[in-house]
Order: sequence, then C-alpha cells, then structure tokens
Amino acid sequence: MGARRCIFWLVPLLGVANGLCHQQNAKLSLGPLYHELSLTLHAGERLEALGPLVYHQRVEDSRLWAVPPALSYEVNRETDYEQLDVLWPVLTWRRYGAEARLQLLQLFNLTSATTQAGTNVHRLTLFPIYFQQWSDAPEQNYWALFPVHGTIRDRFFRDEIRFSLFPLYAQSRKRDVVTVNWLYPVFHVRHGQGLRGWQVWPVAGHERKEPTWKTNAWGETELVPGHEKWFALWPLFLRQESGLGSTNPMRTEAVVPLYSFQRSPGRSSDSFLWPLGLTHIIDRDRQYEEWQLAYPLIVFAHGPGKTTRRVWPLFSQAHNAELTSEWYLWPLYKYNARRSGEMVRERRRVALFLYSDARMTNLEQRVAQRRVDVWPLASWQRDTQGRERLQVLSLLEPFFPNQRGIQVNYSHLWALWRSESNAQTGARSQSLLWNLYRHESAPDRKKSSLLFGLIQYEAGPEGRRWRLFFIPVNGRQNTAPEPAGT
Repeated sequence: MGARRCIFWLVPLLGVANGLCHQQNAKLSLGPLYHELSLTLHAGERLEALGPLVYHQRVEDSRLWAVPPALSYEVNRETDYEQLDVLWPVLTWRRYGAEARLQLLQLFNLTSATTQAGTNVHRLTLFPIYFQQWSDAPEQNYWALFPVHGTIRDRFFRDEIRFSLFPLYAQSRKRDVVTVNWLYPVFHVRHGQGLRGWQVWPVAGHERKEPTWKTNAWGETELVPGHEKWFALWPLFLRQESGLGSTNPMRTEAVVPLYSFQRSPGRSSDSFLWPLGLTHIIDRDRQYEEWQLAYPLIVFAHGPGKTTRRVWPLFSQAHNAELTSEWYLWPLYKYNARRSGEMVRERRRVALFLYSDARMTNLEQRVAQRRVDVWPLASWQRDTQGRERLQVLSLLEPFFPNQRGIQVNYSHLWALWRSESNAQTGARSQSLLWNLYRHESAPDRKKSSLLFGLIQYEAGPEGRRWRLFFIPVNGRQNTAPEPAGT
C-alpha cells in the first residue's frame, strides 16, 4: 500500500513539474532523478538520471545511451556506425557499414567484413585454441584447432600457417618464403626466390639469399638485396652479411659476450663485453659518433645527426633535427618534443603519470591544443577551436588520455566537478556532484541550480525567474517600451 501511494502522488507531481518547466521552454530538472541540459562544447543535448548512473547524449547525428560502467550504446545514422560496450573492455561490439567486430576479453573474436572485390568474409577466433574463416570465396576459407591440426591465413605476420600436432610439425609462408618446422623451433628448412636455409637450434644454422629483382607498384624494376646468416651455439657465435648486391652492404659478427662488430660503408660499430662493456659507433650516414657503457645506462654522442649525454638515472639530454628528449633524476622529470613540418608536439611529465602536460602546436596557423593531467586529481584539455574542459577526479584518464572507452563508460562515475567553456559560442558550464550544483552561462543568459534543481535561478532577455521545488515564484519580466505616439 505504501508503494502504491507513493506512485499515486509521484506521477501527478512529475507531470505538473514537467508542464511548468516546458511552459517556459526550459530544460526539465527533477532533482537527482532526472536532469536535462544543453551541451557546452558541442551542439546537442544531454540527459542525466540517478546521479552518475544513467545518461543519454545527442550530438548532431550521434546518439549515446550509457549506464556506467555496465553498459553503453552509441549509434550514428549519418556514418552508419554503431558500438556497444558491456563492462568495457570486457565485451565490445563495433559496426561500421558492412564491417562488424565482437570481442570478449580479446580471447573470443567474431568479425565480418567485405573485401574490395565484394567478397563477404567472416572470421571466428577463440584464442589460442580455435581459428576459422568462411567467405563467399572457398579458397579463402580455413579452420584450425590448435595444437591438433589446421590452417591459418593472414594472421601472426604470415600469409599462411599450416600445422599438425604442433610443435611436431608446422609450415609457414610469407610472400615467397616457405619455412618448414619440426619440433618447433629446433629444426627448420627454408626456401624462397633465391633463398635457402636450415637450422638445428641452438646448435647451428645457415641461410643465404641471393640478390634478386622485382617490379614495384609503379612498374619499375628494383633490387631486393641478398643476405647470408650463420650461427653456432646460439647466441654465442653469430655472423651475418646483409644488403648484398646493394651500395651499402653490412657485415656483423659476434662472439657473445666477448666481442661484436658491424662494418658497412655508412656505419661502423665495435662492442666489448656486452651488455656491461664498452661500445663505439661511427655513423657516417647520420653523421655522429657515439660511446656507450653498459648501454643504455651511459651514452655520449655528438655530431650533426645526433647529440646525446646520458648517465642513468641522473640525467639525459638527446636531440637531433626533429626529436628532443630530456630527463632528470628519472623518472622524476621527463620532456619529449617532436617537430614535423609546421607541427610541434611536446610533453612534460613528472613521476611519469603523476603530472603530464602535452601540447600540439601548428606554427603556421598559430593554433594549439593542450592537455594537463594531475593524477588522480584532475584532467584539463583545450582543443584548437578554444573548447576547454576540466574534470575532477581523473582516475584512469591520465594513463589512457585518448581512450574513448574510458570517457564513455567510466569518467562520468568519478567526475565530481566538471567545468566546460566554448570560445566560439561563449557558452560555459560548471557541475558539482552530478548537478547537485550547476551553473550555465551564455552571452545572453545564465542559469544556476542548487540541490539537483530544487532551487533554480535563470536570467535572460525575457527577465529573471526563480523556481523553488520546481514551482515558479515571483520574478521580474523585461517589457519592451511602447512606440511613441500610441
């Protein structure tokens, strides 16, 4: 009976509040149960219900529904795109046109796609046990039950893999090179265009490829350099010659850990007592000379192509024409910069993720975007259009700054304070504890609410209005003066 009475009185009250709000063309606000608001950074609307537990967002042709962190669904009819997250990243589903992918913990995957030839291809994976692909073209179909028997195509950096009772037998192909393994990785033989090789690992192995020629995508003939590799008691004795037939052949030999060297027209290197010993490099192509001791702990290099001074963990300074890297008392302070044409990317960090300041500047257009993270307190960002956003707290965002899955499924849960501003429209908004307090402003109006909208104030061209417990109270309306002579 008590529940029925509550519902009996609640439904009419919701209806009255809804009518009162919409009579004034206002957004509906019903305490922590339901709150409508206009977006600040984009043209769109947002609905939040039950504090941080439910929200819906509309931005142009995109619609997003979320129950953080359990579920979120987004659809964009214009781009024909859909995505579903269940306890992200446990289960996700993505569809873009005719392409779709479903995954569970990255162990179960089901994908569908259409090739450029118009062939429908479906792929099922239960990693690392079962692999299957079926399509309209039977020659592309395969299945594999690991380690028993099967065939896999275009996976694991190989064009094709066949195996039976792995590791007893396996055969792989990458372009024209075929490798047959027995008791992988102990025995193998390899052959291809101008290539022959064998190994009994780790006892000994040898492979040689003669220089060959091929026709590239532009119909031009180009050289494919050859190589010769040999090892004994791997990794103790190694010898390799690469770039055979080219203008820059390289020879490498190593007796680990005593001595190793590299020789080529463009580069020379000598190492003693690797990895704790001394290494000397002369790079004639990049024009620098380098000394290393217990690499990468102590490194000194100088020349037009590279300058480095490093004594880990005290300090490091390295730069060339495009890259700059500095750190002091690693990992206390770190700075990285990269310049590519008119674009400059910079990032400063303190204690890796404790503080991060990342900037990307377009020198030609004189615009920049910036992001500052102070883990776990806050994240602030500004894009090239002058749109800014501040969030307090920020638990995972500093580690994955551009991960939309975290933004959609988790950020709303711990965003105790949100502040947004749009330089293009002049709109601003602030929200505390999921709209316990909220303030919005635009060039021609402002609105504030307290206690999830139980107390509201709004001022605009029409005048000033107050609402207490969703009921309008006396306000002042602006009246236009009557024309003279009437």
